[in-house]
Amino acid sequence: MTIGDHLESLYRLPSHAFAGPAEPTDGLPEPDAVAWRISGEVYDGDESWPQAFARFCAAVDTTRVRALIVGAWQDAYDSDPSPVIEALLAARDRFPALRALFLGDMVMEECEISWINQSDVSPLLSGFPALEEFGVRGGSGLGFTALTHPALRRLVMETGGLPVEVVRGVGASDLPALEHLDLWLGTPDYGGDSEVADLEAILSGARLPRLRHLALRNSEMQDAVAAALAAAPVVERLEVLDLSMGVLTDEGAAALLGGQPLTHLKKLDLHHHYLSKPMEERVRQTLEPAGVQVNLDRDDAEEDTEDDGTVWRYVAVGE
Repeated sequence: MTIGDHLESLYRLPSHAFAGPAEPTDGLPEPDAVAWRISGEVYDGDESWPQAFARFCAAVDTTRVRALIVGAWQDAYDSDPSPVIEALLAARDRFPALRALFLGDMVMEECEISWINQSDVSPLLSGFPALEEFGVRGGSGLGFTALTHPALRRLVMETGGLPVEVVRGVGASDLPALEHLDLWLGTPDYGGDSEVADLEAILSGARLPRLRHLALRNSEMQDAVAAALAAAPVVERLEVLDLSMGVLTDEGAAALLGGQPLTHLKKLDLHHHYLSKPMEERVRQTLEPAGVQVNLDRDDAEEDTEDDGTVWRYVAVGE
């Protein structure tokens, strides 16, 4: 599976693409009514992302903007978003109402997720201390330095491979308001080099007192993650546990069900999995009578078996 659609919303606001360089800017939505997507011209275009952002700042009352979506920048497969980040930070005083920011909302035609070049995104969180939601797409070159952010409630990192330094950086951060954490761990083929031990700080929940929604998904090591969650202290306070999009087999599901009770959850999301039908039924019988909403949709999870019997299983989003 690839990313085929742009974000439809951010911060509970519908997304709206800001006008291109040849389009009129009259009749725009109210500044605080939408999540503004700003994009540079990707192929054979003259306008860079900072130039598009400058036009936006001139056309819209930025003091009322609540959500920004950074779309494609030129040659994202070959250049990182440093100029984008610099432009945002230079304009931070003009965005006192900004509460949500997403960096890298690109679809496959613009740049495949694992080809998006990123950089250290921590300065954006430090530079916008009132942010409540932050998301980023693309793991190549992604950095996240441990920080303290008292306002952040939602953190999303969508990758085909999440670098171990980022996983550790998130775990070492003090995020007392964080309610929703969504990490796409990915595969080693695309830079996902973390191990379960690197998740220990997250699984302890010590720095995440308000966490209610934990997603550790799109992972090649989904069985090991499930086994670790079976005894993880953070689980008892969760409402939603999401282990979807990865290579979850009967081994991981059995370990998860054999650990601490999960009947307090509102939702367990396992879609795109590799469970047998008997294990699917066991999951349902264990949790659904307690009122847990279980998602066991298989989606496009399919196995490839070679002539020698080797079985290949894949995460939902790789390249």
